[in-house]
Amino acid sequence: MPHADGLLVNMVADCAACAVIRVSGALDHTGEQFFRTTMGGHVDAGYRYVVLDCAALVYCNSRGLNCLLGLHWLLSRRRGRLLLAGVGRRVLWMLEQTGSKEVLAVFPTVTRALASLPVHHRPTWPPPHPVSAGPGA
Repeated sequence: MPHADGLLVNMVADCAACAVIRVSGALDHTGEQFFRTTMGGHVDAGYRYVVLDCAALVYCNSRGLNCLLGLHWLLSRRRGRLLLAGVGRRVLWMLEQTGSKEVLAVFPTVTRALASLPVHHRPTWPPPHPVSAGPGA
C-alpha cells in the first residue's frame, strides 16, 4: 500500500469517475509531497470525484490543509469535487477554525458523501472486498 512516514493512502473503491480513498495517520510536512503526488496521479487517471475517508486521519496541520485545498482546487478545475468523509474532531476543529469547512465538503460518512454525487458517478459501496487497514492488518 502506498505510504510515507506516518501517512498511508489506499484506494478503497472506484468507478470511472470517482475514487474512494482512505487516508490514515498524519497529513503534515512529512507526507505532503507523497500525498500531492499520489492524489495528483489519481486525478490524472481521470477521477473527477474523490471521496477521502478521513476516519483514520489523526492529524492535519497547515501543510496538510494546503494539500486538501490544493486537491479541491484541482478537482474543481476539472468540474469535479473533493468530499471529506468521517473527519475526526481534531481535524474538524482545524477546518472550522480556518474557515475551510466553508470551502471543503464534509460528510459524516462515506455513504453520505457518495449520496451527494450523481448515481452514475458512484462506485459500489460498501466495496465487495474489504481493504486491509495496512501492513500486518
